[in-house]
Parts: sequence; C-alpha cells; structure tokens
Amino acid sequence: RYTHKLGCIVFFFFSRAVDKMRWCAVSDAEQRKCAELAKALVVSLPPATVAAFARLSCVRASSTADCIDKIKANRADIVTLDAGEVYSAVKQFDLVAVAKELYSDGGCVLSVAVVTNSSLDVRSLRGHRSCHSGFRWTAGWSLPLGFMLSRNYLSWSKERPLSRADVGDFFASSCVPGAAAMAPALCSLCRGQKSFIRQKNNYCETSHSETFYSNQGALRCLRSGTGDVAFVDHLAIEAIEASERDQFRLLCPDGTQAPLSHFRSCNLGRGPGGGMVTRHNFRKVVRKFLTTVQLLFGRQGRERQRFQIFNSSTFGESDLLFRDVSDKLVVLPDDMDVSQVLGLDYVALLKGLGHEGSSLEDSVVRWCCISHAEQRKCERWALSIKSDPLVCVRVASMRDCIEKIKRDEVDAVSLDATHSFIAGKCGLIPVVTEYYGSTHLETDGEAETIFPSVVGVAVARRSSRSVFLGNLGGRRSCHGHMYSPAGWLLPYRHTLSLEHNVSSPCDPNQGTDSKVFWKGCLPGSQGNLCKVCMGGTGEAATKRCTDNHNERYYGNMGALRCLVGDPSGKSYGDVAFLEQHNLHTNILSLNSSGWAEGWTPSNFELLCADGRRAALSEWETCNLGAIPPNVVMTRPVLAARVYDFLMKSQETLAANPNAEFKLFESHPYGESDLLFKDAARCFVHTSHMDYRSILGEEFHAHVEAVFNCTYSDILEFCNKDVCSIL
Repeated sequence: RYTHKLGCIVFFFFSRAVDKMRWCAVSDAEQRKCAELAKALVVSLPPATVAAFARLSCVRASSTADCIDKIKANRADIVTLDAGEVYSAVKQFDLVAVAKELYSDGGCVLSVAVVTNSSLDVRSLRGHRSCHSGFRWTAGWSLPLGFMLSRNYLSWSKERPLSRADVGDFFASSCVPGAAAMAPALCSLCRGQKSFIRQKNNYCETSHSETFYSNQGALRCLRSGTGDVAFVDHLAIEAIEASERDQFRLLCPDGTQAPLSHFRSCNLGRGPGGGMVTRHNFRKVVRKFLTTVQLLFGRQGRERQRFQIFNSSTFGESDLLFRDVSDKLVVLPDDMDVSQVLGLDYVALLKGLGHEGSSLEDSVVRWCCISHAEQRKCERWALSIKSDPLVCVRVASMRDCIEKIKRDEVDAVSLDATHSFIAGKCGLIPVVTEYYGSTHLETDGEAETIFPSVVGVAVARRSSRSVFLGNLGGRRSCHGHMYSPAGWLLPYRHTLSLEHNVSSPCDPNQGTDSKVFWKGCLPGSQGNLCKVCMGGTGEAATKRCTDNHNERYYGNMGALRCLVGDPSGKSYGDVAFLEQHNLHTNILSLNSSGWAEGWTPSNFELLCADGRRAALSEWETCNLGAIPPNVVMTRPVLAARVYDFLMKSQETLAANPNAEFKLFESHPYGESDLLFKDAARCFVHTSHMDYRSILGEEFHAHVEAVFNCTYSDILEFCNKDVCSIL
C-alpha cells in the first residue's frame, strides 16, 4: 500500500520534463553523500519511477555563496544554508525558503562562546583571536555581534561596514569563513588551500574544504590553539565527546564562565536554525522532493536502513547536506514571508547589523508616539536637540509600539511597568529607566539599583461621601488605560466590592466589566467599560475608548477628567484609579486648561484599602501599591545607539535650563505624562539589567500571574515568533 502511494506522488512530481533535481554540494565529502542519496533513491523507489528519480544530480560548488549564484542562474536547484545565508538568499538574490530544519528541542539555536582559557570573560575579548562558524551565520556571527553591540563592548561607526573595520579592529585575528570578499582581514586564521583558480581555492570559503568552516570547524580552530574563542551554536557543543567536555568552558553574559552543559542559561542569544532555498518557480517541485526524501530516509524513514539523510559519519565530515542533529524537516507553505520563516527578532537584528546595506534609518532614532499630543511634544524635542536626528512615528497604542519595535518599524519608547513586562516577553530590552528621586543617581553599570517608585491611588470626589473601597459595586469607574499599573492592575489586588469580590488576579477586565462596575472608562477595553469614555475632538478626533491620549479620558489626566465629568457636567465617574505623582498638578490644570472650573485638591479624597477615606496628602499610607518606574525599551542591537542618543539629548537640554522645551513636562501640550512621566528627573542606564530586575520580583510575579490567565493580543503576537518553540 505504501509503495503504491509513494509511486503516485513521485510520478506526479517527475512527470514533466522540467522536473529534475540538482543538489548543490560545497565539498567533495558532500558530493559523495549527495551521490549516495541519488543511488538510494533509485533503489528505494518503485520501478515505474526509477528513471525519473535517477535524474537527481549533484552539482559541485566552491562555497554556499557559489551555490546561491548557481541556483539563481538555474545551474542548481537546492542547497541547505544557515539562517543568515537564507536571509541573504531571499532578500538579495530573490530565492525562496522551502523548508527548515527542526531539532530535538525546537527550530532555533543558541549562540555560545566557547573557550579553553579559564581567565577569559565575554567583556574582555578585545585583542584576542576568534573562530567563527561562518560569515553572517546566526550563532557564529550575527548573535554574538548583536550581543556585543547591545552591551557596548563593540562600537560601530555607521560610516563603514561592520565587518570591514570594527570587528577586524576588535579581534587581534580571526577566521570567519565566507568573509574573504567583504573583509579579507577576517580570514587571517583560516587554513583552507589558497589558489587563484576559483574551483581550487578553499581559503576562508564556506565549504568543508576550509578546515575551520562551520560549527565543527570553529571548534577545530579553538582545539588547535589557533583561536582563543569559538562562536558556535549549542548543537555543536552537545556533540562534543564526554571525555573532552571538561577542557572547554562557556562565556556567560554576566562575565562569568560555565560548563558546556549550562548553555541554556549561559549564551549570547537565540535565532533560527538552518533552511533550504530554491527559485520561486521551482518551489513546488522541491517541496515534494524533500517530503519524499524524508519519508524514505528521515529519522522514521521506511528506507533508513539503506540511507540516512541526517547522518554524515561515513563520509568523513559532519553536517553534509543537512545538520546531523536535525530531527526532521518542516516543509514551508507558499505564503510565508522571510520574517515569518526566520522570526521578527532575527530579521530586525540582521537589518540592524547592516545585512541589507546602509539606509537613512541607520542615522536616525525613530521614537514611538501614541497620540496627537505626544507627536507634538516629540517634534518639539526633535527641534530642541543637537544629537542624532529624531523621527517621531505615530501609532495607536503602547501595544502597537511594542509590535512595531519588534517589526523594525520604530526603534524605542518609554513604557509603563505592565507594558515593560510585555515588551520583555516580546524580546525587547531596557535601555534606561526613568528616575523619580530628588537627586541624580549615578550607577556603576553593574550593581542592581532600587529605583524610586510611584504609587497608584483610588480617588473620589469629597462630596461623594458614600463611596469607599469595598462598596464600589454598581458605580462608574475611571481607569487610566488598558494594562496601566494604577488603572488596570493594582485595583484588583484589593476588595473593590464586598458584594462582588473579584480580588482574584485572573481576568481583571472581565471582572470589572461584569461583576463590579455599572459602567466606566478603561481606554483600550470593550463593552461597559467604554461607555463613559468620550473620544477626541479637533486634530485629536478619534472614536470613543481608544488606547491613547486622543481619548480625553486616557491616562492620569484623563482619569481625573472622567472623575469630574466633561465640561457640560456629564459623562463622569464615581471613582478614579490613577497615579499619585502628578495628581496635584493635574487638578490645578483643570482650571487653567478650561476643562472644569473651581476644583482644588481639597475637593478630592483618597480611598484607602482599610475602607477609610483620607486627604490627598496622605498618599504614602493610603494607596493601592507601588508602581515600578517607566523603562525605555528597544531591540537588543540598538540598545547602545538609543542610550547614546538619550544621553546626548539629556545633556543638550540640561545645558540650557531656560529653554522652552522640557523633556519631562507635558502640560504645554494639554496632557500629562507624554513620552515620559512628568515625575521623571533623569534617565538611569539599565541596559545591563533585565526587565525583571527593574520591575522587582513582587511586581513581576503579580503581573505574570495576571497574564497567565488573562488573554492578551500583544502577548499572543509575541509568542508566535519562531524561537518561542525552543
């Protein structure tokens, strides 16, 4: 039954004259394995299709780059490449990815730095000799360089290619197979045969004929004493014999060393594994070919006793045609963009490293704005500084900012604590943290810092004497915005209504909507919690309940407006959940802005967790809890550039204290907390810290518990990335 079915597949596959397969091999050993595959196909297939499959041929090339050229020119059809080469083949040569390798623990690899010298650490590699698996390879080039750039260990002047100068200056000498055309200096440690005849030249080529090519070659470079550090992927070190493992160590991001077995916690980042490419008009043929080959000779293949596609041991090399550690091949559908194949984080990293060449975007910082008012402030900021050019990009919400940073459509944004948690889960990293203390804070760049926080409070009009925490059921509520710490997260740590107890951390939005409040305004939500919202007018016109300042009841200022009601005295709430830090200023601005007259701080009171009410001045003892500071977040490869931009910007503005523009002042634009919190005094460098340390364990645990049982569209988007399966 199986033979008949396979025969049908193959007969359809090769029934047309154009349907033949030419595999591109980059060494004699790979050529031999390819030839054995062709023979095994002839023997294993039904007689009616032997002739068709016998037409599988093996095309010898000098390197993977030569293979890409041959496939583009229709002199070969398929080759397996590292993910970095897949990206180049797709973006620069108009080829298409048709399949990916899947390994035992997922479709991704971890980049590790392996040494034999017990005194080396990842912060002191300058001036040492380096061995890399391949030029622009995921684990051997892109991830380690992205890591070093993010930590500012390696500086890069955008005026010159990263490979040609900066990396060559950083390491004393290197072997980076594939770099000969772009940066010959990065080939000085390579051992391949040199020749003026291209077919005989193996020096620094991405071919097994170069001694130090690939992950195993980079380890060979390290073992031989030629190099001091080898950048490879975790799959390569898993293959090291147990008797050898003690002589190697991993370099960890925190400056320590660890045994090889600790690669999951001691690595320089993760990225996609290898894949196969072909021409667009040949992809259907190649997909069917790979499906058939895997059915016959894969891990569970019917003919694996005759041939194994994931075993190269009998040919004198490793990883021929495919990675030997591959578990299976995943054939890709037609409509997959390269960012879906390789992952948004990885594609953004490659763009950041200049894989598509330089562009105007390399010289600017694109700041994310979420409203008309924020864009106005951002544009004034851009005119007030002398640092790198600032471009202000407007989107719909903080969630959109996170997604667009991940997609490389904007570069940076300051996020509240809850959104910082989401961004961290989405692969973004901190650059600086807003500091709310009275004096400037100096850090040594390593010690973890306890940052001054702000607090969330529940506020009611003094005249509403019957409103207390515990009896809010059936009332109207005002919340800063969806996911805001003060307006969305903290209130549900408390008993809002004795009749409707929803202090459970699960699904706060559903709880407020159906169990506590009659209606309210929580910008970014749906249903009853949008009914009190107002929308925007004029240049900020928008529909009701949008998740940005265009909604007049958005944020701290908006929640206060919601509490007092619109200028006509309608559309108001009974309680507002907001941050305390600029409450007094916001109350005064009600009069100056013309929103509502006659309101003073004495017209409001705080609702305390114990059921009492208190004056606004008692916020230290009557609040809903502490809120970690806002964090500026970006993609890892841009951390150093965004940090330099912010420091230069801060210095420029500090040098002119009488300037009209203030970085941490929003009231001239009719709102509060635009771009940054108005309570901020300065930025503190925190790119050496992870977002979890900045948020603190207590807050992190609480927000994680909430999102574990609360649907989030942005977290679902983040979890779709290809490396989440590792």
